[in-house]
Amino acid sequence: MWEKKPILLMILATAAILTGTIVTMVLPFFWVNTEADRIEYVTPYTPLEQEGRDIYMREGCNNCHTQTVRPLVAEVLRYGDYSKSGEFVYDRPFLWGSKRTGSDLARLGGKYPDAWHYQHMADPRSIFPRTNMPAYGWLSDNPLNPDMIRRKMRVLGFPYTEEQIDELASKNEMDAIIAYMQKLGNDIPWRQTARTEIVGELRNPYPDPDQATLESWQPLYQSNCSACHGANMEGGIGPELVGDVYDEETLFRLIYDGIPENGMPAYANLGSDRVWQLVNLIKHHQPNGN
Repeated sequence: MWEKKPILLMILATAAILTGTIVTMVLPFFWVNTEADRIEYVTPYTPLEQEGRDIYMREGCNNCHTQTVRPLVAEVLRYGDYSKSGEFVYDRPFLWGSKRTGSDLARLGGKYPDAWHYQHMADPRSIFPRTNMPAYGWLSDNPLNPDMIRRKMRVLGFPYTEEQIDELASKNEMDAIIAYMQKLGNDIPWRQTARTEIVGELRNPYPDPDQATLESWQPLYQSNCSACHGANMEGGIGPELVGDVYDEETLFRLIYDGIPENGMPAYANLGSDRVWQLVNLIKHHQPNGN
């Protein structure tokens, strides 16, 4: 019957569309980013971090990397606690993104040490051999312009000191973008809330692996550990692993929980079985190994 009354149908369809638009697009502007949504320990960007953010946008990093963790179990296990609106009150514009050609960066800050980022930006394939990310080593050749950054900070209304601006004279674009990435997600204590507790007694399920088994585990080490600890555990960004330093239980906990203060991420997402495989590989290369 409605199709025989085109004018009425058009009015009703327009009303339905406008109602949906108001509910899904207009009202949320009044519900989010209010004072109630602010997180007190989320701070504005420093001049160096803000300039790094501008370089991040200029180079199109947000075309491949998102900056939002959805409230889904799989995402929380992989990236940490899901994103809250209060985390983005100083993002102008926000860089949530919708395409993950690369990994999500919402919880990147503090996950790796600065040295890891410098190497990764200069030569991504030295960290991830199969990545298609271009190299950005040339950013180190571009010094920052303190006067331009001072103007940006005034427009944004972010607090800064002249000492912070003066320090930028010795910085380059690589320093800036790494400072920005180390800021991402680092204002909120998500690591503690997302920590996966070890349940039950720790027991090595592979007490005496043979050589063939150890070799089959080698790709696991290469894809997760070699970038920092060297292809042969000789060290690099991280310490060497061939010294007789840790017992296997301590080694398991260090890999499983990570060492956040030293920039080593937790590998609980690998699961206990694969963490034990890494433990056995490392113990095998220590002086008292087989």
